[in-house]
Amino acid sequence: MKFGVVVFPGSNCDHDAWYAVTRNAGQQAEFLWHDSTDLARSDAIILPGGFSYGDYLRCGAIARFSPVMQAVKKFAQEGGPVMGFCNGFQILCEAGMLPGALLRNAGLKFVCKPVELEVATADSPFTNAFSKHQRLTIPIAHGEGNYQADERTLDALEAEDRIAFRYVENPNGSMRAIAGILSEGRNVLGMMPHPERATEPSMGSSDGLGVFQSLKGAFATR
Repeated sequence: MKFGVVVFPGSNCDHDAWYAVTRNAGQQAEFLWHDSTDLARSDAIILPGGFSYGDYLRCGAIARFSPVMQAVKKFAQEGGPVMGFCNGFQILCEAGMLPGALLRNAGLKFVCKPVELEVATADSPFTNAFSKHQRLTIPIAHGEGNYQADERTLDALEAEDRIAFRYVENPNGSMRAIAGILSEGRNVLGMMPHPERATEPSMGSSDGLGVFQSLKGAFATR
């Protein structure tokens, strides 16, 4: 399986994602520059964390206009799996590929620490290696991770089993403690925690590896 890791000006977790995929998940990975529309025959796309375009205007607001995002949107519309971690989640929301928005943390401070998550659904290409309600330890590092959406959207996410992860102790004020969500087609995942930073014991946790193993397994059986 081949992963394409998109690199925007200001990305700083692209190499973390590449390492997680190649060294820990045992798959291929290639960097995709933001001004390219060629996804290099990738089987899955990762939008990594960082500060794309310096987070000017809003986090992810400029990155959504990058040429590569048109290709990523088309890829997702055709059923291709796309994952956005931290800034990648913000970009997916700005691009309209996921509902809602990520606002300033409730405490108005940047939060960087391991947090405990609960797997809200195991029924997705990104979470099938976990069990529902399983507890995971995965780090966060963001100042704008406060997930907000209107009640109708939140109710739809609940009813359609599209909440992927919840915070056990909400670190940023996210509505309904949401840490990650799925698209209507269940092939796009956005999450604020960094699973790529928790893929081997030396990182403090290997719980994030399950996200990549889930997709690897889903791809093998499709």
